[in-house]
Amino acid sequence: MESEQLYHRGYCRNSYNSIASASSDEELLDGAGVAMDFHTTEDDNLLDGDAASPGSNYVMTNGGGAPSTTTHLLDFLEEPIPGVGTYDDFHTIDWVREKCKDRERHRKINSKKKESAWEFTKSLYDAWSGWLVVTLTGLASGALAGLIDIAADWLNDLKEGVCLSAMWFNHEQCCWTSNETTFAERDKCPQWKSWAELILGQAEGPGSYIMNYFMYIYWALSFAFLAVCLVKVFAPYACGSGIPEIKTILSGFIIRGYLGKWTLMIKTVTLVLAVASGLSLGKEGPLVHVACCCGNIFSYLFPKYSKNEAKKREVLSAASAAGVSVAFGAPIGGVLFSLEEVSYYFPLKTLWRSFFAALVAAFVLRSINPFGNSRLVLFYVEYHTPWYLFELIPFILLGVFGGLWGAFFIRANIAWCRRRKSTRFGKYPVLEVILVAAITAVVAFPNPYTRQNTSELIKELFTDCGPLESSQLCQYRSQMNGSKAFSDNPSRPGGPDVYAPMWQLCLALIFKIIMTIFTFGLKVPSGLFIPSMAIGAIAGRIVGIAVEQLAYYHHDWFLFREWCEVGADCITPGLYAMVGAAACLGGVTRMTVSLVVIVFELTGGLEYIVPLMAAVMTSKWVGDAFGREGIYEAHIRLNGYPFLDAKEEFTHVTLAREVMRPRRSDPPLAVLTQDDLTVDELQSTINETSYNGFPVIVSKESQRLVGFALRRDITIAIENARRKQEGITLNSRVYFTQHAPTLPADSPRPLKLRSILDMSPFTVTDHTPMEIVVDIFRKMGLRQCLVTHNGIVLGIITKKNILEHLEELKQDKEPLAAPWHYHKKRHPASHGSNGKPRSRVHHVQLIRSFQDGRVGGGGRGGGGGGGRGDDDSEEEVHLLDGSNL
Repeated sequence: MESEQLYHRGYCRNSYNSIASASSDEELLDGAGVAMDFHTTEDDNLLDGDAASPGSNYVMTNGGGAPSTTTHLLDFLEEPIPGVGTYDDFHTIDWVREKCKDRERHRKINSKKKESAWEFTKSLYDAWSGWLVVTLTGLASGALAGLIDIAADWLNDLKEGVCLSAMWFNHEQCCWTSNETTFAERDKCPQWKSWAELILGQAEGPGSYIMNYFMYIYWALSFAFLAVCLVKVFAPYACGSGIPEIKTILSGFIIRGYLGKWTLMIKTVTLVLAVASGLSLGKEGPLVHVACCCGNIFSYLFPKYSKNEAKKREVLSAASAAGVSVAFGAPIGGVLFSLEEVSYYFPLKTLWRSFFAALVAAFVLRSINPFGNSRLVLFYVEYHTPWYLFELIPFILLGVFGGLWGAFFIRANIAWCRRRKSTRFGKYPVLEVILVAAITAVVAFPNPYTRQNTSELIKELFTDCGPLESSQLCQYRSQMNGSKAFSDNPSRPGGPDVYAPMWQLCLALIFKIIMTIFTFGLKVPSGLFIPSMAIGAIAGRIVGIAVEQLAYYHHDWFLFREWCEVGADCITPGLYAMVGAAACLGGVTRMTVSLVVIVFELTGGLEYIVPLMAAVMTSKWVGDAFGREGIYEAHIRLNGYPFLDAKEEFTHVTLAREVMRPRRSDPPLAVLTQDDLTVDELQSTINETSYNGFPVIVSKESQRLVGFALRRDITIAIENARRKQEGITLNSRVYFTQHAPTLPADSPRPLKLRSILDMSPFTVTDHTPMEIVVDIFRKMGLRQCLVTHNGIVLGIITKKNILEHLEELKQDKEPLAAPWHYHKKRHPASHGSNGKPRSRVHHVQLIRSFQDGRVGGGGRGGGGGGGRGDDDSEEEVHLLDGSNL
């Protein structure tokens, strides 16, 4: 069955016998899995001729040896053509064909490995190349993550001062060896000098405060300006988070340069500068982009991956797992993130290699130890107190807050990004970054919770108060003597020193919410994980302290009576901060399983999985009530990437004929006949249209479908034949059949193009529900499918058409009524709508006759959701001679 599916798909037809005679059932399943097991969504090439896409216009020349303007084409001609096997920019790969290519390469290597020791060595190298490339990717990802962490911490502290004893030390490292620090002021030492001390010679007073304020703003603006200039001049693709584009690329879309060397270099440098500037962003999301750049670069060292785009995406899936692994110190969470959030094709072999890449990356980062705490992340925490059943109520409330915040953020950020694209303000990215950085620095400095690095803020909010903590959030008054010292009594009544930071946290919460909306989407590397976690951690810490004080002063309430004894320590505010952080991040990204595992790996305790699951699922449900799109899917749609999201449900009642092209007002469908075209006529068809593919029919009289030929296949084949075959002229007959047609003796040499013809393109009938068509496109990763009626080609549906259709359906407030096709009188397939037998003629185009001035369904762009009149309409197949079919 699997081999039959591959055969019907029509790709790599010469290898069908080898597929059918595979040595094991596993090989057969593997070969068919590509065609049938695409479980996640993807985008695809705009096959119907998106003129805006580079490489979509192919200009043919009449000169016999003139080169074509296109290269990079894969066809199955007898002789390999230099430059074939790659795809043009902003085009989509053919998953089935790439998989067939890999199977043929694999069988060729296996057939030769017994011939000599050298061939056997080559087979071993090929078998281990996958593990080698993910090992190199993990090593590079871990090393770069450690470098970014160290550099970002140093530059962030540079805004406040400098270490005189060692310039390369940050504030914490500078005071490690000092003997003059105190418990309350452990961050103050003679070796560390603030800018006011260096410039004015005084550490206290209004003058020093203003000087430190000025230097903080100066360094923040300098870092932001340098970051945006580097991105604009050297690598425009280095901006943003990168995860929406990574998802698009993993689904098969080609974006040249997005994972290149310059992007990697500039992203690494500017990520450090952007984080150090104090903008409300994080480095965790862009680390996924950095890791994927490493995977893409290393894949070119191995022909197995450099010459096969589908195999290369398996490496990128493993690289994305390594990126999350070093971002959060969560190798298992990274694998699940790659599986749940970004990957399109994720076979079992990729799962193993993703796990290994995440392991190697985490090991390298642990060896570097960038934070000096023997942990992979700065805010690693451990809690030693259990949670109680009544705490599920505030945990669920935090989940509700996370869902509301996620829905609000997505709508507000998308609205601002859309305005940026549609106004002149978006034409000045440097000015926008400077403006946002200036506002952020001016407002952030007076508040200590917004002045410090966001990761350090999360660490402070996560930390449980203990004898070694000097945070303002831990200044509890002992019930015994009223002092601020932390006694052995676990009771924790709050005092003014605790309530004052609460107001600062509330102001920090408002500040983070507003600035994150305007920061995400700037032309600098900007991640969303850390700002979202910070917002949730602030809200969670506030709720945790409130519940803690409520339990202390009202321990006789029925909620606390059973669990909280007098003087007992039953509430952990840091746990609330952690739950709130997970809830807000889940509300923004709509991650579930991977997010819970990531936060679980941060705490290292199984005991807190239930609160995390409750909060994350609540945030997802609340967020989905306002829209099922996460922030990454929303940005994919905003940027116009061709991506079909599996989370969207198709509930409208439309048919394939309502979405296909050509429409009623469009020119007839451009088709090729199998044996009566000349090279000149074929060139004219290509030059006069912008389509990227053409159906091939039997003849103008029959119009039965033979196959499908890609535009670039035809272009390269003609140019190659002109260079290598003698006698090919403009009058040469072109045929797609196995045998040449009968020609007069004085005819020029014919040109055979059967080898580039897809003999079994995917087809649906004109009455196929669009719900089924959309599902097929999602699961099989189709580039296009043809619409037929009794074997006669009526039109074509591409992924672009489906996306336009879905977008129009979203704009319809009311559900669509059942189409008129379900209520009309039916006739046999061999008869027309008038009950008379159909005739066979040439070019066809589906139209509808309109009575009483009615507006037909479908509308602009093939929506199918437009209003129809109440009358019945008749389906007709309009022919070029004016008759009806």
